[in-house]
Amino acid sequence: MGSSCAVLGQPALRSLSLPRPTGYKLHTMRVFNCDHCGHLVFFDSVQCLHCGSALAFLPDALTMAALTPAPQEGADLWRRRGRQDDAHSSGRLYRMCRNHTDHQACNFAIPVHDFTELCVSCRQTRVMPDLSEPANMGRWMQIEAAKRRLFYSLARLGLEPAPGGTSPVFEFLAEVPGGPPVLTGHNNGTITLNVAEADDDERARRRIALGEPYRTLIGHLRHESGHFYWDQLVRDGGRLDDFRQMFGDERQDYAAALEAHYAKGNDGNDWADHHVSAYAAAHPWEDWAETWAHYLHMIDLLETSASYATEVTIPGIYGPQRSSAIDPFASPAPDFQSMVQHLVPLTLLLNSLTRSLGQPDAYPFALASAVLAKLRFVHDMVREAAARPAPVAAPVPVPPAPPAANQGIKKNSKTANEDRR
Repeated sequence: MGSSCAVLGQPALRSLSLPRPTGYKLHTMRVFNCDHCGHLVFFDSVQCLHCGSALAFLPDALTMAALTPAPQEGADLWRRRGRQDDAHSSGRLYRMCRNHTDHQACNFAIPVHDFTELCVSCRQTRVMPDLSEPANMGRWMQIEAAKRRLFYSLARLGLEPAPGGTSPVFEFLAEVPGGPPVLTGHNNGTITLNVAEADDDERARRRIALGEPYRTLIGHLRHESGHFYWDQLVRDGGRLDDFRQMFGDERQDYAAALEAHYAKGNDGNDWADHHVSAYAAAHPWEDWAETWAHYLHMIDLLETSASYATEVTIPGIYGPQRSSAIDPFASPAPDFQSMVQHLVPLTLLLNSLTRSLGQPDAYPFALASAVLAKLRFVHDMVREAAARPAPVAAPVPVPPAPPAANQGIKKNSKTANEDRR
C-alpha cells in the first residue's frame, strides 16, 4: 500500500512496509486530507508526498494543513496554502513549534499571535528526561507523540482547556541508579510518566508481571488524564454524590485499597461484571480513571472508523447484520447507545484481523452492563462540560531546560501513596 505523506521522525516513506528507524512508531489514528491537493495524510505527517506541501497540525483549527514559507511576513513564518484551485488564497500565519525546529519531534504549529516558542501540547511538558542520553531522545519523542493524540481527543471533546481554564502539566522522568523509582501517576494537576514505558520490551515486561491484557503509552496518558478531569468535573463540578452512587466512595483509604489489590493479584475474573479492568476494582478513583481512559479509547476508535467510512457486516443465521461508521463528533451528535452499537461490531472485526496476523486481540475488553452505565456517566459529564461557555485558558509555565540526572521525582495518583503501576 502506498503512502502519500512523510511522517514525523523519519524520511518520506513510499511504502508502509519499508523498515523504520529504531525507536520509531507510526501513531495512527483518524486520517486527514492535504487541504492543498486533497490526498490522504496522517496526524503525524510533515509533508504531503503528492504535492510536496509542508504539513502541520493546527491546534486552533484541529486539522492538518498545508503550509508555505512566508518570509515576507517575518522570520520563520508560514502561511496556510489552501486549495490548488484557489489562486487568491491568503491563509493565516503560523510558526513551527520549537521542538520541530530543534528535534523534528513535533508537527503542531503555533498561530502567529501566540508568542510562545512551544506549541500548545509541548508547552504542557514541565520536565523532560536528559536528552543528552541517546535512549531518552527516542523515548521522549514517543511520549510526546502520544500526548499530542491525547490533546487532540480532549480538544475535540471540548475539554482542552479544562472547565476550570487549566490544563494538566506533564513530567517525563527517567530513573537513575541509586535514585527513587519513577512511577506513573497524577498529583494535583501534574501527570508523571516513567520514560521507560516508551520501550516496548519494558512495557511488555510490566504488563506481564501485573497480569494486564493491555498497556500502552496512550493508555497511560488517558488514564492519568482521568484523574486530572475527576478533579475538574467531579470534585470541583459538584458531582461527588452522583459519582459515589455510580463508582463508590472515594474517601476509603487509597493506600490500603491498592495494597489489597496488589496482594490479591489479577487471578480470577470477579471484577468483570462491574469494572472495565482488574485495576479499576482497586479503588473508586481508579475505576473512574480506567473508565475515562476507555471512553477516550472508544471515541478515538469510532472517529478513526468514521474517517475511513467503515462498514461492518456480521454474518448470522438470521441474515447479515450491517453497521455503518458513526462519527462521535458529527452534528447532531450521536447518542451514547448508537456509539456503543457500532463499537461492538467494529471491535469484533478489529480483533478478528489481528488474530489473522497471529497477534493478540487489539481490543481485549468485554463491557458488562454495569461498565456501560459507567461509560455513559462519563459520556454525559463530558457532554455537559463541553456545553458550558469556554473558559479563558490560564497561562501554562514554559518548561525549563532538561533536568539533571538526579531529578527522579515521584508523583502519584491523588496522594503521596504509592501507585505501583
